[in-house]
Amino acid sequence: MSDPQTPFYLIDRDRLQANMDKMVRLRERSGAQTLLALKCFATWGVFDQMARFMDGTTSSSLNELRLGREKFGGETHAYSVAWADHEIDEAVGYADKIIFNSLGQLDQFADRASGIARGLRLNPRFSTSGFDLADPARPFSRLGEWDLSRLERAMDRINGVMIHYNCENADFDLFGAQLDRIESEFGAVLERLDWVSLGGGIHFTGDGYPLDDLADRLARFADRFGVQVYLEPGEASITGTTTLEVTVLDILNNGKEVAIVDSSIEAHMLDLLIYRQDARLPQTGAHAYQIAGKSCLAGDVFGDARFARPLHIGDRISIEDAGGYTMVKKNWFNGVAMPAICVREQDGTIRTLRTFGYDDYRDALS
Repeated sequence: MSDPQTPFYLIDRDRLQANMDKMVRLRERSGAQTLLALKCFATWGVFDQMARFMDGTTSSSLNELRLGREKFGGETHAYSVAWADHEIDEAVGYADKIIFNSLGQLDQFADRASGIARGLRLNPRFSTSGFDLADPARPFSRLGEWDLSRLERAMDRINGVMIHYNCENADFDLFGAQLDRIESEFGAVLERLDWVSLGGGIHFTGDGYPLDDLADRLARFADRFGVQVYLEPGEASITGTTTLEVTVLDILNNGKEVAIVDSSIEAHMLDLLIYRQDARLPQTGAHAYQIAGKSCLAGDVFGDARFARPLHIGDRISIEDAGGYTMVKKNWFNGVAMPAICVREQDGTIRTLRTFGYDDYRDALS
């Protein structure tokens, strides 16, 4: 059976299982529960595998919340920067826990959410993010409460908090030092709670990460405050599991060799454009090329690559680590063909979960 037509995202179940095995090890040693962050990865065609090794999902909107309840199951946490009045009753119907971003939202909706566990987002005013755009603790951040007097006003209506302050943090010592600071500054609040979510952004499935040290640190935190700890891994769940498969359409030389492929960073890997990063491309060999997208955006460039032999029109290139913040952000810029979503099963066969065509492009508009 031939592979699908490029471009397509290819999720490898064996690679996914390697991450899930680390997830289980962390859960069993630490006692923490793990919730898939749907803002990063919401490809529900592989939820059957992930749900066996994780405890549920966490969301950033009503649509994500519903998807988590219907397609993943387990424990379902509802968070939004701001719930609308017409959303709140439906959200409560799907959720096991609802986390309000501000004291104002808690004041507005606490009574209507009284049938489930309620929490508040706590902003510690520091983070590991290297990008101001993504820094939840940036000056004047709207993400969560930090003032102890305002937190005190919420204590009679909440039994947990969510603290999201890590961003692709592969440094365990930094994680430990910042958790020490949270314990010191907010301990009087934490010891009165039943659960604490430490959010996502901890790169614990990465190669060489001291997973047992993380598990032991989480266990000590849980024991000290008598709380159930949650983590919200997004990237950590699917790091290294997915490629974007593309085909070379044209090769030109404008001072360097440029290979144009049948994909686009703005449409299919938007975070590369937002954060001005390069894709993970092959880097072995003497033949250098800039890999560029086919949209009209001048800066539609995946990055520089090296190959063992010269590229030719029709050659296929695999762009690594293309699972996180890609399929959830893909768009129809220029009407460029939307990548199919495919899975490499554990027997090696490739199965197409979904294709997109002209009707999908047309129906996304009006």
